[in-house]
Amino acid sequence: MKETLSLDDLWSSAQPGARVFDPAQVLGLPERVRLYLEHAIAVGTPLASAVRLRMHGEIKLKGWHPFTAEQVILWNRGMIWRATVRMFGIPIRGGDFFLDGQGAMRWKLFGILPVVNAAGPDISRSAAGRVNIESIWLPSVLCGEGVSWTAAGKRLHARFSAHGERAGIDYTVSSNGGLETVCMPRWGNPDGGDFHYVHCGGFVEEEGTFAGYTIPTRMRVGWHFGTDGFEQEGEFFRVTIDDAIYR
Repeated sequence: MKETLSLDDLWSSAQPGARVFDPAQVLGLPERVRLYLEHAIAVGTPLASAVRLRMHGEIKLKGWHPFTAEQVILWNRGMIWRATVRMFGIPIRGGDFFLDGQGAMRWKLFGILPVVNAAGPDISRSAAGRVNIESIWLPSVLCGEGVSWTAAGKRLHARFSAHGERAGIDYTVSSNGGLETVCMPRWGNPDGGDFHYVHCGGFVEEEGTFAGYTIPTRMRVGWHFGTDGFEQEGEFFRVTIDDAIYR
């Protein structure tokens, strides 16, 4: 698969939202779901179709290594994530993308020598799952008519179809509506075998507000979420969101 759009191109193609958030739009949803959405989106905030994120953190590639990255999620197209990872001081540049149903991972040593170049149906399916769970950074898309919600206590469940996948996402939400955890079955092969659905999720450790959106800003993310395997081997991503711009 050949990537045809840059991160800037994808962002430029996003159209500003014409509608704004009104609590009346979510009146028919369970109380705890309304609490989450009204916490995540301030009244009068334009309902965005895209978000541009700046972030830093650590990624586990055998050992933990620091990274900086920028990402654009455009809901009707997919996402591009561009990062620089430093392994023992050596920069490895590349990232992941999912555009119009196709995904890939590409990484180059010093930005020149290829070290990872992966694509194909399994990579695309896994990347689609990533976009769907990362809707926590673009909660405007969770207000749509195509999202079906249920709630039991502090636990919420959303179902929707997007990016060629049927997503079923579980959340836990605090008494003030803040997100505590998120988890979903995601296509992957974290143990190196055949691809299959594995629970992937994360703990929210901090949140922040950008242009009317309150989103997780510090998270620990990994495979085998909800089991001992997360702490033992599944956690692979520790991220802090530095900035978020909506369109």
